[in-house]
Amino acid sequence: MFRRPRPEQTMHRAARIEDAFHAFRARRALKRGSLPTVLSYPGYGTTEWIRVLGRVVLARDPRPGSRAERKNRKREESVRGWRSFISVPYSDIDVEIEVDGTCHSVRPDRGGVVDTVIPVCLQPGVHTVSLHAGHTGHVATSPVQVVAEEAAFGVISDVDDTVMVTALPRPLLAAWNTFVLDEHARVPTPGMAVLLERLAASHVGAPIVYLSTGAWNVAPAVTRFLSRNLFPPGALLLTDWGPTHDRFFRSGREHKELSLRRLVDEFPHVKWLLVGDDGQHDEQIYADFVMEHPGNVAAVAIRQLSNAESVLAGGRSKAEKHSQTSGVPWVYGADGAGLLAQLRAIGIAV
Repeated sequence: MFRRPRPEQTMHRAARIEDAFHAFRARRALKRGSLPTVLSYPGYGTTEWIRVLGRVVLARDPRPGSRAERKNRKREESVRGWRSFISVPYSDIDVEIEVDGTCHSVRPDRGGVVDTVIPVCLQPGVHTVSLHAGHTGHVATSPVQVVAEEAAFGVISDVDDTVMVTALPRPLLAAWNTFVLDEHARVPTPGMAVLLERLAASHVGAPIVYLSTGAWNVAPAVTRFLSRNLFPPGALLLTDWGPTHDRFFRSGREHKELSLRRLVDEFPHVKWLLVGDDGQHDEQIYADFVMEHPGNVAAVAIRQLSNAESVLAGGRSKAEKHSQTSGVPWVYGADGAGLLAQLRAIGIAV
């Protein structure tokens, strides 16, 4: 039976409206003297390729040593969360990426995000990548962790309510913590920095990935938070909030599921420790992932947000149930110290 070919899928109306709004803001910002500026984020890769991450926004470029520069620096050091969401993304420009003496030109996506894979031959370890937009003088650098071929262990950790207290299960408190609190008032989850640092020390060269449903807008603040609270360095995988090509709003859960599958495809010989919390969807996402890829998961560690009594009553039974069902160890704890003790007991940490 003859079937009329389906027309090409058109962009969602909400996405077209968002693009028009960004274009309007970009024209105003350019007229006021703002310049395309690249914000670079940590990446990862193998000895044959690297994944480079960044975002292009329009920002003022004050003269070095000027009063405006000191004012901007002071603002960055004491920034409210809402400021991160008013930056103007810019996509109508080429971004030059220099790695190992070779330049590559890429185009940001409609949200200004640079997420590209570059073929390159590098030795295992941490390398520096340079990015700059167009002919502007500002050059951003970011570390890229090149994972050795023999690496067999890695860590994928959630951010919100796993390493940083944001209270996402309580929407009003989460909104206050995200949009109103000063960046330096963010509280790390007790013991989680020690847990991840011990894991990194136990498995030298292991890839560390921070996977979150948060927006790329908050990436600079999250990166500073991790560094300030002595978490081991690692790639940060966030998402771009707002409409997509075919839906009104991006799915954070889908972002996590696709990222997990991509990491398995990129590092097929690595067994991952999945770290999350029981406040949203981490348990179910990780459970589904373990059932799909049991050979790629070393263990699952869940930080419980409930009080001590419920931890003692429910944590052990849920861990036993998941472990028996999947054949992969699950551990539960109220903080990093509790999780570390259990991971030591099963030989994952020392």
